[in-house]
Amino acid sequence: MVDELLTVEAVEEFEVEKFLQLPDICLFDQLEEGGLLPSQIGDMDKSDKDPPYKNDIWVVSKFSLDIYHKIQTLIHSIEEINRDPNILSNVTLGFQMYDTCAVPHFELQGALQFLTEITTFMSNSRCNTRSSFNAVIGSTFSANSIILAHVFGVFRYPQISPISSASLLSNQKMFPSFFRVVPSDKMQSMGLAQLVLSFGWTWIGLLSTDTDYGLLGIQPIKEEIIKAGACVAFTEYIRLGQPNHNAPQIVKVIKESTAKVVVVFCFDVYFIPVMNELLKQNITGRIFIGNVGWSRSILLSTRNYFQILSGSLGLAVKDYVVPGLSQFLSKIHPSESMEENWLNLYWENVFNCKFLYGKNLTGSLETPVKECTGEESLDDVRNSSTYISSLKYCYYTYLSVNALAKALEDLKSCKEGEGPFSHGTCADIWNLKAWQLTHYIRKVIFTTTVYSIVNWQLSLEGTVKQIHIGNYSTIAIPDQALTINSSLLLWPMGGQQVPRSVCSESCPPGFRKAARTGQPICCFDCVQCLQGEISNQTDSINCIRCLWDQWSNPEKSSCLPKSMEFLSYDDALGGTLATTSIISSLIPALILRLFILYRQTPIVRANNYSLSCLLLMSLCLCFLCSLVFIGYPHQHKCLLRQVIFGLAFTLCVSSILAKTIMVVFAFMATKPGSNLRKWTSPQVSYMIIIICFLLQFILCITWLSLASPFPQYNTNTKPELIIVECNEGSPIAFWTMLGYLFLLATISFIVAFLARRLPDRFNEAQCITFSMLAFLSVWLSYIPASLSAQGQYTVAMEIFAILASSWALVICMFLPKCFIILFRPDKNRRHLIIKNKD
Repeated sequence: MVDELLTVEAVEEFEVEKFLQLPDICLFDQLEEGGLLPSQIGDMDKSDKDPPYKNDIWVVSKFSLDIYHKIQTLIHSIEEINRDPNILSNVTLGFQMYDTCAVPHFELQGALQFLTEITTFMSNSRCNTRSSFNAVIGSTFSANSIILAHVFGVFRYPQISPISSASLLSNQKMFPSFFRVVPSDKMQSMGLAQLVLSFGWTWIGLLSTDTDYGLLGIQPIKEEIIKAGACVAFTEYIRLGQPNHNAPQIVKVIKESTAKVVVVFCFDVYFIPVMNELLKQNITGRIFIGNVGWSRSILLSTRNYFQILSGSLGLAVKDYVVPGLSQFLSKIHPSESMEENWLNLYWENVFNCKFLYGKNLTGSLETPVKECTGEESLDDVRNSSTYISSLKYCYYTYLSVNALAKALEDLKSCKEGEGPFSHGTCADIWNLKAWQLTHYIRKVIFTTTVYSIVNWQLSLEGTVKQIHIGNYSTIAIPDQALTINSSLLLWPMGGQQVPRSVCSESCPPGFRKAARTGQPICCFDCVQCLQGEISNQTDSINCIRCLWDQWSNPEKSSCLPKSMEFLSYDDALGGTLATTSIISSLIPALILRLFILYRQTPIVRANNYSLSCLLLMSLCLCFLCSLVFIGYPHQHKCLLRQVIFGLAFTLCVSSILAKTIMVVFAFMATKPGSNLRKWTSPQVSYMIIIICFLLQFILCITWLSLASPFPQYNTNTKPELIIVECNEGSPIAFWTMLGYLFLLATISFIVAFLARRLPDRFNEAQCITFSMLAFLSVWLSYIPASLSAQGQYTVAMEIFAILASSWALVICMFLPKCFIILFRPDKNRRHLIIKNKD
């Protein structure tokens, strides 16, 4: 078969160890083999006050159908070998049986009787002469096999177990004469861990017996689960030394835990007390994952237990048909055997009936059944789930016997001088030493590399079945070891959707896992990523920061390009300011046109016509310079916008300063004996304007030469946006330029304020005082406003200051004059403008 290997070398790489075979050997033309097999098991359903021992006698109340079939398989296999002329010719295999009831001290007692030969024996042939036994098949349980292996190992008697799979038994130094035909539990444990992980379960409970079998079986599962990033919710042990097997505590933990999946590594008889407690407390909704020890248990395959085990999964050894076993079993009949008690028990279990003469050997049955007549036929029950399940391990007993026969045949065929022992000697099959047979058994390896995966379901007939849904290969690579037909799976209560067993639900994209203090890594809280960070996968441990020009979407699951922010003509704010600037610039132009038309009138001439025209043109530039601040801040815009603003306002304020000084000089020059008349010429005012403008120009050129402004992307002010702005290069230069304007305006304000009482009905000094007061107020308010504004509003604030201060100058300086020119021409007379001193 594909999943069987017959080789002459050990399969150490699979840790499957010496999967060898069983019995002992006897003779007078007959070799004897010993069998330590329990045909009955102690009652594990007793109350806490009813121990399984009474007066040092094990209380037997359950007949094990599957173990009885193993016994019959052993007998059938030996008889088959004895009938085969091609193997062990002229040699007849014999056997002894010892019913241990699965009790360790009975197992040990039987072993000692084999070794000391103080017992009777049963054989398939009647021989009156005994020979020493040479090999043992057993035990059924790994814990018991470990005890026996220590004893038989001392004398190098070969011990072959069909189903003892504890990984500890792989230690050939500790157990030099132990062999088996099933894989080590380490293989099974790896398979159970992969099975659990394959369904995405990350919060798993573990349960095992406190024996070597359970402890060594559950530990690799725990390690694999943790290694894969999953977590163990709890680890509990079935305490065999306690009357109730610790069942109440175990069920309490299962009930209180949020884990929906529990891996149970034990034999069925030890799991029954826990099942009874689960039934008692009506604990359902859990999925139990079973090992080979109970995944196809007949004892647990009842309707009562099914409400707990519905949808459970497990690993089971592959089913193989033992050649000729069916025909052999069909010959069994209570009336034709010396084993009347065993056969009656067997008959009652197979056909669910009872013999009415005397007391039926199985005691009261769960439900009333028919009377056993002896006319029942195995053909009627051959396809029943109970009968089929009872044959599941028979093949491994068959392998064990045949492996032993193969070793004996190799030993018998040895040629003197070519033997494996000292000086090429061979062993004498009629005077066989146990260690010599051990040597030959070690050369014969049968190993099963495939487990079946079964699912507990209820058939249409209402019986509990373990449906084959896949396989687990011990030699395949991990990613291909499991093959499961999910369409055949049924979960608890017939559900199709895979149940969840997690400590915390998965964190969706946009969130990260935050570990809970003092809890396993599978228990966590989902914390949303911060602004500018994302997680694009489920259960992300960390959030990823977006690139500098990207920002997280509202769900924090992806990065999107950041929007660019600048004061644009397309924006409502930018468009409004631009329109206001253009319209505002027309007002000084219209006033200039008005002054040109009325340049000969007294009010225009009295206000220094040439300086007024220069001031109006500079005001037009002041209004228009705000347009340089609107739109995408390219390099040339950043380079020139503050310079244009500074020079335009310097020209404006210096013109006002020149007008102020000229007003003062003009009135002071009218005093007798004054020498200031020469300072009232237009050249003086132009010189003042040139000097003031030149100083600002030099400052701007120095600024552009040493630390010129440049465009930059600002992602600090508003992290979700890219603010495209102009870096002024040198803040000191910017504030120095603005401070210079303040200085000019302050000087103009002081001079005009001192000259406010000059005898002039339309005193130019008063207009200048109010205009400079408004100008200074606007720009003093701009300083805190600009420092608190962000992004495009910083630019908008400066434009607003430019427009407001320009409008203040236009209104204070020219509105009264325009009103007189246009609406009160009667007051535009020289004698009305010049006020007499008296």
